[in-house]
Amino acid sequence: MSLGKSSQFLRTGEHETYRWVPQNHYIGIDVGTGSARACIIDSTGDIKALTAQNIKLWTPSSGLEGSHYEQSTTDIWNAICNCVKQVLAESKVDPNSVKGIGFDATCSLAVFTHDTNEPVPVTGPDFKNDGNDRNVILWLDHRPLAEAEKINDTNHNLLRYVGGKMSVEMEIPKVLWLKNNMPPELFARCKFFDLTDALTYMATGKEIRSFCSTVCKQGFVPVGVDGSVKGWQEDFYETIGLGDLVTDNFVRMGGVDGVNGSWMSAGELVGGLSEEAAQQLGLPAGIAIGSGVIDAYAGWIGTVGARVKLSPDHLDDSVAPNDVSQAFTRLAAVAGTSTCHLAMSQGPVFVPGVWGPYRDVLIPGYWMAEGGQSATGELLKHMLETHVAYDETLKEAEAAGKNIYDYLNEHLKEMARKTNAPSISYLVRHFFFYGDLWGNRSPIADPNMRGAIIGMSNDRSKDGMALLYYSTMEFIALQTRQIVEAMNAAGHTIKSIFMSGSQCQNEILMDLIATACDMPVLIPRYVNAAVVHGAAMLGAKAASAKPDGTTEPLWDIMDRMSKPGKTVWSRGDPAEKKLLDAKYEIFLDQARTQQEYRKKIDAALKGSSLEGQEAN
Repeated sequence: MSLGKSSQFLRTGEHETYRWVPQNHYIGIDVGTGSARACIIDSTGDIKALTAQNIKLWTPSSGLEGSHYEQSTTDIWNAICNCVKQVLAESKVDPNSVKGIGFDATCSLAVFTHDTNEPVPVTGPDFKNDGNDRNVILWLDHRPLAEAEKINDTNHNLLRYVGGKMSVEMEIPKVLWLKNNMPPELFARCKFFDLTDALTYMATGKEIRSFCSTVCKQGFVPVGVDGSVKGWQEDFYETIGLGDLVTDNFVRMGGVDGVNGSWMSAGELVGGLSEEAAQQLGLPAGIAIGSGVIDAYAGWIGTVGARVKLSPDHLDDSVAPNDVSQAFTRLAAVAGTSTCHLAMSQGPVFVPGVWGPYRDVLIPGYWMAEGGQSATGELLKHMLETHVAYDETLKEAEAAGKNIYDYLNEHLKEMARKTNAPSISYLVRHFFFYGDLWGNRSPIADPNMRGAIIGMSNDRSKDGMALLYYSTMEFIALQTRQIVEAMNAAGHTIKSIFMSGSQCQNEILMDLIATACDMPVLIPRYVNAAVVHGAAMLGAKAASAKPDGTTEPLWDIMDRMSKPGKTVWSRGDPAEKKLLDAKYEIFLDQARTQQEYRKKIDAALKGSSLEGQEAN
């Protein structure tokens, strides 16, 4: 007799009698840069089905390519609906057994009209709707460079809580850009959401904001932190030119908690799934919707709670192995297009060039810090696709039934064997690649940082491309070490790295990170689904809400539902470590001298006819 996938048997009594118990399920929804994903899990955290659908990305023409990136909540929502229907069909789960839904999304800015709740196009210069509802400025969009500089020139105290500088990737510079470029009458009609809050709004009709989104990306300082009274800082908004958003207690930004707005930590109950959204998703109305998080933070939720076997050197041996304080020793590295590095602490830890500390964003009362690399997966892709040998090598990889990364990894091993090299890293011992092509997020926090190569030759072959690829991975590993060292020097106690994202599948990269940082790298069971798995846990938390609104602690859910994978240890080869240590010193020198070179040139041009001129 088949029970399907929405039920289970429990043994009762000594005579092996059984009773049928309905199985509850939870849906996670993850909106990344290029796709929307959905998964459905059972009460143990096992994934029953997983699917994805690409979402549209527009890069406006007229010389704006590479700086303007736009999306649409209408397109994103349609993709979400298709994904949810597909996981329900594939899993054969009874929709009535779905008790909670959690969302995560990129930290992108979504804009609607406050009077009609319609998407507001963000495409200049006329801001007309081309029929696609392009109302999202993607996190990667770098159009507000001047606005970010103006904000950082204020040296306002709240900047302490975003690493000392507000990144161009954050949302307030983008709001200010819209203020400076939109027709005033249109800007006056706008209300602003982080994308994940827009999605919970579309699911429930309730304009409840998440601490994760607003604290991490919008300059919201939780009440009681450093004298904050409303969360939003009125003098800051007035100073940067957004004083009109202060009107009516910041209602266009979500209001003031407990006055005309409501804020929640991760997974707390926003409300029930609305009738309209339920019909679109193919689910019953009323399902619990959890407060959402930024996608990287869902990666933290989906990985660091796993019960893993680590030595005392890599654990806090003063508490139980599954105690929440073990999270203080674990860095979550969520690696996709870019990489975010997340660490929790019991109190605030200020790290120059690292965003945060942020209170309440995941677990009430605890603090998070967020380092990051603006481009890692994108950097690897770019360095390969722009090499002259790429097209031919890609054909070889496809003929061998491999992706380009696995194919090059095997080729690198073969190159080392053929030359009797002691290791692959020995092949690039005199090649020094620095890869901040998209600027530096952490810990230098300088969007003007760029790439550099020392040791370049005229090699146009597949071998030359493979060595460049390896050096790019080496750069990613060395910069990870730089971020970890900066965080630990400021007061964090990171002893292990919990990876998630597509880069986990690259065994050479994982080995490099473990060896460069000299700490274990933990790879989750659901390598490609850790983020959406974390989002589903938010649904489980929302579903646990009692009549008074209290919910099961998030860490308890993580402890119960997280799935351990495998551990990659540092190689322990003294010669290899010595080589990487030397390369690390050169890496630091490359970063420092690049900044010095720019300063020398700027000083030389100061007062000349060339001062302030920028290339088109």
